[in-house]
Amino acid sequence: MTSTGAIGAIGLIGPMGREFALEPGQGGLVMAVYAVGYAIGSPLLVALTGAWDRVTVLMGALVIFALGCGLAALAPEFEVVLLARGLMALGGGLVTPVSAAAGVAVLPERRALALGVVFGGLTVAQAFGVPAAAWLGYSLGWRVVFGLVAGLALVMAGVLDLALPRGLQVPRSSLGALGQVLRNPLLLGAVGFTVLFMAGAYCLITFLGPFAEAHYGLEREGVALLLLVFGLGGVAGNMAGGGLTAWLGSTRALAWLAVTGTLVMLALTPVQWPLPVLFALVAVWSGIGWAFMVPQQARLAGLAPTLAPTLFALNAAGIYLGTTLGSLLGVATLRSLGMGALGPVGAVLVLGSGLSLIGVARAQRRRRALQDRA
Repeated sequence: MTSTGAIGAIGLIGPMGREFALEPGQGGLVMAVYAVGYAIGSPLLVALTGAWDRVTVLMGALVIFALGCGLAALAPEFEVVLLARGLMALGGGLVTPVSAAAGVAVLPERRALALGVVFGGLTVAQAFGVPAAAWLGYSLGWRVVFGLVAGLALVMAGVLDLALPRGLQVPRSSLGALGQVLRNPLLLGAVGFTVLFMAGAYCLITFLGPFAEAHYGLEREGVALLLLVFGLGGVAGNMAGGGLTAWLGSTRALAWLAVTGTLVMLALTPVQWPLPVLFALVAVWSGIGWAFMVPQQARLAGLAPTLAPTLFALNAAGIYLGTTLGSLLGVATLRSLGMGALGPVGAVLVLGSGLSLIGVARAQRRRRALQDRA
């Protein structure tokens, strides 16, 4: 639900821009402010609330998110919308990592399934939240969408209050734990996988609609269908991520996804494929892109179990840093190389995420060797 409010704003930029008479590009600040607020606020807030009851934190985060949505719905000026998006980011920045930490608290053999359920919401938001928000925004107005999301957030807070037990035992976070992670190149390198992987994906995702229009002549219905296929592929990928992690292990699963993702992105934009092939490639590419969530979370939890909540917060921040970086690189690619280069440029970034796996694995081996000698 918070994912729908965060990502669904993509579909509201048009109606919002017309109401506030925004110049081209200004509407993108709606996503940029959320990304920056999330990236900075998530790890800090998770650390500051580390000693609090997790259910209480989740409820409070949903209330903060709802307040941000309500403020956006009533905003008299665009600047107030941006302030509201920052408030939403603070709430959303707590929900995802705290939920992931709860997923780690289950038995190890059920951890992949639990994390798959937690991150299923993000892919469902991608698949259905964006088009649903866009449809409602164009039909009823963008303010109605923010109002509805605010109401849903408050309802969910009430459900959590009734359904979840207090005193849920999960690894605690703190400012000290945040400092430990930030001073550890190995752990930062592990989080770097997310930044590079998401940057590679969003280099193309941001412009998938315009690419389909320009290179394949698709109109509104065709683009909508392609985006739906992309979203459904993401849902399937998230569901497969848990099984892939259980089968290969987290690091091998991520390596496999990085290699296959690189190959698919290399093929996606430079070649003019028949439409059925294009749709199939987009579905496979989306599945690969969203399948990384579960193995990456499991990998981080395995690297430093006691620091898991802090790592999850930084990883969630890395998602938004990666999407912002990828979008900016996509703009630069369009201006300098054209749409056909979006896939190859994205593929280089995804390949970089795979190389980061090798670097972290080597660093782990060196550390173990030094410990054994000592």
